[in-house]
Amino acid sequence: MRHSEAAFSWIRALKLNFFQKKFTTRSRLKGLGGALVSVAIGAGAVFALTHALKHVRYDEVFVIIRSTDFGVLALSMMLVTASYGSITLYDWLALHTMGRKDVPYRIAALASFTSYPIAHGIGAVALVSPLIRYRIYSNNGLTAFGVANICFLTGLTFWLGNMTALGFSLLYEPAAISVIDHLSPAVNRWLAAVLLGAVGAFLIWSWLHPRRLGRSSWLVQLPSGPLVLLQIVVGLLDLTAAALAMYVLLPPSLDIGLFRLMAVFIAATLLGFASHAPAGLGVFDATILIGLGGESREQLLAALLMFRFLYHFVPLSLAVVLFGCVEALRSFKARRAGAKKAVDQRGISDRRIELQPDHAGNDQRQADEANRIGRLAVENHADDDAADGADSGPHRIRGAEG
Repeated sequence: MRHSEAAFSWIRALKLNFFQKKFTTRSRLKGLGGALVSVAIGAGAVFALTHALKHVRYDEVFVIIRSTDFGVLALSMMLVTASYGSITLYDWLALHTMGRKDVPYRIAALASFTSYPIAHGIGAVALVSPLIRYRIYSNNGLTAFGVANICFLTGLTFWLGNMTALGFSLLYEPAAISVIDHLSPAVNRWLAAVLLGAVGAFLIWSWLHPRRLGRSSWLVQLPSGPLVLLQIVVGLLDLTAAALAMYVLLPPSLDIGLFRLMAVFIAATLLGFASHAPAGLGVFDATILIGLGGESREQLLAALLMFRFLYHFVPLSLAVVLFGCVEALRSFKARRAGAKKAVDQRGISDRRIELQPDHAGNDQRQADEANRIGRLAVENHADDDAADGADSGPHRIRGAEG
């Protein structure tokens, strides 16, 4: 019996070790494949960007930037604000999908606005974004699994918006990204139909009844049909505002249509996201310059640099300062709570010390009373013995005789 149990345990351990090695190997291969794709995209982008900037006159680029009207910059900044304002709804929709309506919107907006610019600015979105969100949401009772669900649902909103916007853009302007994907306009139009069909199918699938993904250890509640429709609208608002923020910076002489810009802009965003480069640096820029560029690259490069400053640098700086203030405030509250606890414990100790002399006085009084009672008892006993000694002879003899 013991031999059979030992053999069974050994076989079970062997199977577990095999599956762990298989899972680890698969994860390593998957990570290696993703790294190779990112490196390939980055290398191609560097080559394309070098070729695109080969004959650019940079002095003219800076002249164009300095001569840009302040009203145009203000309008672009307003559209950037609208884009980031719609991004804050990503987390709010995710919390509603999870049933956490008790978390206020200001917390969702804080988590979204700090995690998105910082994570994309650093480049490690899958690592940095959950950490920042957890630091903010942990005070509201959300666990690591809850934060992982939020990241998944916000990513779903991002992809639904991108697929829908890219689909509509390619339907209207199928040749917009032909220079990027090297496909004919007819094929791009079919690609747009496939993207919109996939989004529509997911919307219908979600509308029928509540859907879930995963297992009991990590179960993700998918949004209902109305929430999916709201996710698509929010994603479209985000991307449209971001694309318009760059569109208003383009000089009219370039004659670039809005749908063409949106198609190239979304393709550049997705390629930059896949490269894992900080803010898609190099990849996003090369895609924009190749997809929209013509003879006068200086005007396009000037608009791209201004957009980079307004859409990436300014929000990143604000997010870093805001997150630093939140962490400093949390540290101050923690130190204050620790100091208050130490004072309370010291007060309890002082009260104990103050009570000790009273107890000592009571003990001394009790000891004096005991000594006094003892002396009285001895004296009384001595008096009784003296009285007995004075009358002892006849009474004792008579008592003994009787």
